[in-house]
This record gives sequence, structure tokens and C-alpha cells, in this order.
Amino acid sequence: MTRYGYFLSSEEHGPAELVRQARMAEEAGFDALWISDHYHPWLDEQGQSSFVWSVIGAISAATSLPVTTAVTCPLLRTHPAIIAQAAATSSLLTDGRFTLGVGSGEALNEHILGTAWPSAEERLEMLEEAVEVIRELFSGRLITHHGPHYRVDTARLYSVPDAPPPVFMSGFGEKAIKLAARLADGYICVQPNADFVRLYRDSGGGDRPVQGGLKVCWDTDAGQARKTMHRLWPNEAIPGESAQLLPLPRHFAQLSELVSEDMISAPCGPSPEDHLKGIRAYTDAGFDEVYVSQVGSGHSGFFEFYADQVLPRLRET
Repeated sequence: MTRYGYFLSSEEHGPAELVRQARMAEEAGFDALWISDHYHPWLDEQGQSSFVWSVIGAISAATSLPVTTAVTCPLLRTHPAIIAQAAATSSLLTDGRFTLGVGSGEALNEHILGTAWPSAEERLEMLEEAVEVIRELFSGRLITHHGPHYRVDTARLYSVPDAPPPVFMSGFGEKAIKLAARLADGYICVQPNADFVRLYRDSGGGDRPVQGGLKVCWDTDAGQARKTMHRLWPNEAIPGESAQLLPLPRHFAQLSELVSEDMISAPCGPSPEDHLKGIRAYTDAGFDEVYVSQVGSGHSGFFEFYADQVLPRLRET
């Protein structure tokens, strides 16, 4: 059975508001939570970017929903040994309902310490080694690791769950998807692309879970909803590799000037059919879990709308 979750946007909302939305999501009948892990928002207009691990701790006390980071980059900004400690603690706080979603990241978040931004191929090599380090530390044993990208000197995690958190991996290129199939416990993608899902499963992913996510904007006025989406998330319509390569929100703002309002394809407005169509694009492509993020304000109305008119219809099929 497909699981439907809510996607918490760390780029758009402050930490207390994220916790409030998590609580509202559970009350509305969502099954799980995604939360983004960023140092910068994509655009200054979005305006937020809190420390995800503190927020997860607060969420664990506010709801009983499973939580997945979508996604954490364990390459440069934060050493994989520290990510391992944060993930193990999050798993303990959520009583085992935490999944560590990882990916190869964006310069937007990872350049801040002055480190050169590696090529895509090198980042995948780093990601594979980082996951190895994280899983070794999840064992609770004393480890030393001397690899091509990371060193760990006689480190041990003392606070670890009985079962290690699953590690899911994002990717949209062939090499990244095949790495996820070989290495990860599940696959994450924000495009409803059946070919990606098929490649993941055929490359070794088998029947392991596939998670997807999308942004929507509920509003009683469809035109206003589209304007809100265009104001806050025009970068979603920027194609190519710029999302991985540009270092500052102002660069995304400059590119976003090329995105017109009629290029916005996300579900916007009060029609249940539009929202159902957007979500079913993922389920039809073979996704096992779909996470939805409400853009802008109006969350009380959004959660009421989904509880009454969207989630029940999704679960009929």
C-alpha cells in the first residue's frame, strides 16, 4: 500500500513552524514526514534554513510519524562521522522511525567552508565512502577508517539504536541511480520518472522502497496559488545541472528571472483533481511513498483540504 507523507520545507519555514506543521500533518492523517537539510535556501525569498537535526529532535517529541531527511549531504559541510551520530540519535528519539536520506549535494550548501566543489563523479565516490563510514559507526564498534576521502580515528558511537537506521539515497543520473541500487536501502527522487524507478529496481534495488516528493500550493484562488508558487519556487523549473553547481541564492534568483508564471506545472489551487493528478504521477511511475509540501501559507486550509478531499480518495485505490 502506498504511503502518503508531508514534506517539511526547511528553506521556507522557521523551526517552530516546521514542528507545528509536523503535528498538523499527523492530525490530518499523513503517514510520514520528509524534511529538507539545507544551509542556505534556494532563494532569499524563501527566507529560512534551520539546523535540521535540532528540528528532528523537536519533531520526535511532537509527533509519532516516521521522519526521513530529504536529503542530507554527508560529504563536505558535515563529516560522515558526525552525520552518523546525528542519525543514530534521531533514530533513538523517534523510536526507530528515522531514515537517513543522503545525496551528493549542492554547492549552495556545501561550499560554505571554502572547500572546492568536486565533480559529480568524485562526489559519488565520496558518497559511497561516506555511507560506508556511517554504517560502520552504526554498529557501535570502535572503528578506524583511512580512505581516499575520509579519515576516522578510533571513533565509537555509544548511543546507537538496536537496529541501524535505513539509508536511502537520492539520484537522477544513471550512475547515481545505479549506486543507490547497489548501496542504499531505498531510493529517493523528486521527479515522477518511471524510467528512473525501473533503472533502480533493475540495477539491484529490487523491491526496496522508492520515495518521491512534490510541491503544491493549495489556495481558494487558483490564480493566487500559482503566483505564490512562482514567487517562492521558480527555481523548481530551472533545468540542467545548475542546482548542483551554483553557490548562492542570488544566482538562483538570477536564473529564475527566466521562469515565467506559465512555466509552473505544480498543482495549484482548490481543485482536488489537480492535486490527485500530481500525486498519481508518482504512484503511476512506481513510487511506494509520496511526500507533499504546501508552498506559502494557508497550512490550516491545506491540511483540512487534504484530510477531507485528497487523502481519502488516494486511499480508495
